[in-house]
Amino acid sequence: MRLGTALDDRTCADGQHVVLADPAGEHRLWFVQPAMHLPLAVVIPLDKDFAFRVAGAQRFRRWLEHRASGQPPRSMLLTKRHRDRLVSMLRALDMHRAEHSYREIAATLFGEKAASERGWKTLPLRGQTIRLVQDANAIVNGGYLKLLRGN
Repeated sequence: MRLGTALDDRTCADGQHVVLADPAGEHRLWFVQPAMHLPLAVVIPLDKDFAFRVAGAQRFRRWLEHRASGQPPRSMLLTKRHRDRLVSMLRALDMHRAEHSYREIAATLFGEKAASERGWKTLPLRGQTIRLVQDANAIVNGGYLKLLRGN
């Protein structure tokens, strides 16, 4: 079975990871033991994400049948504001890991004027910058699963 052109296709130690384009929302596949001569099968763990996984499998099957796959579950879609915050979190974490100060991070993210030296310790922006780094660390250390669940 031909799946079409992949937006991304990587083979790693744990198998092959493929991203397929769909105007309604990408399909992300993981082939544990790629074997193109065998029919496709879906393995869905009976865990707390079962309903999301089933919805994804149903969307993918409709796509395979050349039907409209439908939108991903609404709780799985990120708002522009949420995407922007995630980008800021990752930028802040990268700078923090490169040993930049919180003031330097804030100056990069919000502008030099907003993160002026004078009164930095009491600026609300300081707390916001620290929270961005803390939240990014939480996401990197397993919190990304909340995103996958739509939390």
